[in-house]
Amino acid sequence: MSANTPQISPEEAVRRVAQAREALVGEVHKVIIGQDEMIEQMLICLFARGHCLTIGVPGLAKTLTVSTLARALHLKFTRIQFTPDLMPSDITGTEIIDQDPASGQRSFRFVHGPVFSNILLADEINRTPPKTQAALLQAMQEHEVTIAGTTYPLTPPFFVMATQNPIEQEGTYPLPEAQLDRFMFSINIGYPTRAEEREIVMATTQTAKPEIRPVLHGKDVLWAQQLVRQVPASRHVVDYAVDLARATRPKEPPSPDFVKKWLAWGAGPRAAQYMVMGAKARAIINGRFAVSADDVRAMAYPVLRHRLFTNFNADAEGIDVDQVIEKILETVREPSYGESLPPTSAQNERKQSGAASQVAPPVPPPPPRG
Repeated sequence: MSANTPQISPEEAVRRVAQAREALVGEVHKVIIGQDEMIEQMLICLFARGHCLTIGVPGLAKTLTVSTLARALHLKFTRIQFTPDLMPSDITGTEIIDQDPASGQRSFRFVHGPVFSNILLADEINRTPPKTQAALLQAMQEHEVTIAGTTYPLTPPFFVMATQNPIEQEGTYPLPEAQLDRFMFSINIGYPTRAEEREIVMATTQTAKPEIRPVLHGKDVLWAQQLVRQVPASRHVVDYAVDLARATRPKEPPSPDFVKKWLAWGAGPRAAQYMVMGAKARAIINGRFAVSADDVRAMAYPVLRHRLFTNFNADAEGIDVDQVIEKILETVREPSYGESLPPTSAQNERKQSGAASQVAPPVPPPPPRG
């Protein structure tokens, strides 16, 4: 960014992101009734440059929600229906032989697959073999794909939402751990309340079809993603996220006894990274330019849920992953501000944070509308 680029205050930037979030949620709720937690977590994931795995029985509007969100964001949306015979090239694309009708000369031409979009829905991702599931690994982590030795970048923003049915096991393939770790969130979707279900029936049995108005564009999303990374997180908040992640590892000394008893293995370093990034995004869409421990706690369930694996002891006692996370949150104490710093640097950081609170750093302005 050049020195002449106009800048706005963090307060103004946060206000604009919060307004954009309200507008997006309003558009999505024209079609989707209820599911507030799922919608908020999807927006957090999008603004934090993550990907999400949604788990729920059929009919809970998983597919409809992401397609509606894509329309409200004015982004390119593609859907892949994962099936047992799906091939990696059906996702990433392939090279075909082209012949020039004039000269008769043949050459290879790359045909882009559905992964070349902004929002990609991987519907029922566990119905395809691991070889095909792995075709998304590079795209999700590096935002590019390599075909026949040539690397093709994906157009940002790039957001993958995968769906999975938890009750069907026949004809499915469990996601590999490497694939699961690429997802920032695992979102469990429950049934609607009675009032919501009644409203769903009323809305879907009439002729009226709501019109979705695009309220954000790709450049707006990229600006929000850049802004999220500039949200300050104090050291004690980061330490809290690290302590939560380390407490899930049964072979690590800090882990509680119940973790050693119930978990086969725990979360890797990505868990702490995603908890902090998710906490930053949650803070900013709720109108705050600072992260609190409450934001980290709110991110613990969706970030850790698919990274912890219970053992036979937990299965025998009827303990699920969410119950383990609940006990970890009860056990791991939030570090105080001074505890997170060496004694000599605690005073210096307090002075620096005090000065920073008086003069907040400027942030880049949102892109102009054209």
